[in-house]
Amino acid sequence: MRILLAEDDLLLGDGLRAGLRQLGFQVDWVRDGVAAERELAVGDYTAAVLDLGLPFKDGIDVLRALRSRKIATPVLILTARDAVPDRIRGLDLGADDYVVKPVDLHELGARLRSLVRRSIGQLQDILRSGPVMLDPLARQVTLDGETVQLSTREFDLLHALMRNAGRVMSREQLEQQLYSWGYEVESNAIEVHIHHLRRKLRADVIQTVRGVGYTLLRSPELA
Repeated sequence: MRILLAEDDLLLGDGLRAGLRQLGFQVDWVRDGVAAERELAVGDYTAAVLDLGLPFKDGIDVLRALRSRKIATPVLILTARDAVPDRIRGLDLGADDYVVKPVDLHELGARLRSLVRRSIGQLQDILRSGPVMLDPLARQVTLDGETVQLSTREFDLLHALMRNAGRVMSREQLEQQLYSWGYEVESNAIEVHIHHLRRKLRADVIQTVRGVGYTLLRSPELA
């Protein structure tokens, strides 16, 4: 899952970015409200962690602008503002969760997974499609009950496709989900990962829509 982190405290931001990456998230980090609004308007993010006390544009104004433009990216507010009126205001303006600093890193990861689940109408973390089951917390994939060993990128790619089952995702969209800023992406990287997934799972698990992208088809077994 690709996350936008908007936090102006350099020490905290660096720690959150490193910690969330260890939990399996791809993290892009911005340090002011103008940059946060810009990136959320153009980037394909699974969720955002938004501080309120940002330079140039307050986080509340960023949230208001996003929701007024019908940008539905799930937003978790992470702030030192702990007054009840601040919480009510943030939630009423469209935040999906409101957390007061400091927060345990694992709790933050759990809250992000929870709000992403709600955003796609999923009741639990574990994803299933036919004989394939994916557990994002354990970072484990099984095929017909047998564990399948995947690389980090293969796992993240399958996770993105399973979260978006029935939706055709372009190569560019998949790259955005797999790679945060600063990574060199080879032109055929997605195709290579798709080939490996088909070899390790089943050839028909991932469908190619010629000229458009890839999809994991919805099925009656999808839960």
